[in-house]
Amino acid sequence: MVGDYLNALSPHHKAVNIRQKTLPPNHPDIAESYNNIGAFYNNMDDHSKALSSHQKVLEIAQKALLSDHPCLTISYKNIDSVYSVMGDYSNALSSYQEVQQIHEKILPPNHPDLARLYHNIVFCITTCVTTRMHFYFIEQHWQFG
Repeated sequence: MVGDYLNALSPHHKAVNIRQKTLPPNHPDIAESYNNIGAFYNNMDDHSKALSSHQKVLEIAQKALLSDHPCLTISYKNIDSVYSVMGDYSNALSSYQEVQQIHEKILPPNHPDLARLYHNIVFCITTCVTTRMHFYFIEQHWQFG
C-alpha cells in the first residue's frame, strides 16, 4: 500500500520541480503541487511532511492573495486537519482562528461554513481543556498518591 502511494507521489514531486523552474515563485500551480503532495503525505500518516507541504501552500497563497481571500481558508483548513490528526489542538485552534477571521469578513452570519467552523473551534477548546485537566489530575494523583 505504501509503495502505491510513493509511486503516485513521484510525479507530483517532478511536477513541483518543473513548475519551480518555469513559473514565478508564487504561482498557483506550484501551490497546487504542494497541496497534492501534502494530501499524499497525510494519507500515508507522515504528518510532519504533510504539514510542511501545506505550510508551503499557505506561504505562497499569502504572498499571492489578499489577506481575506477565500482560498486562504483552504490552506488553513488543510493545516488544521493535520494538526488535529496529530492531536496538536492548540495549533489547530490557532489555524481555525485564522479561518474565522476570514470567514467572518466574507460570509453572511448564518452561513453553514461558519457553523462548522465554530463547531471545530469548540471541539479544539474542549479537547485542550480536557487534556489539561487530565494531566492535572494525574499530577495530583502522583503528588498525593
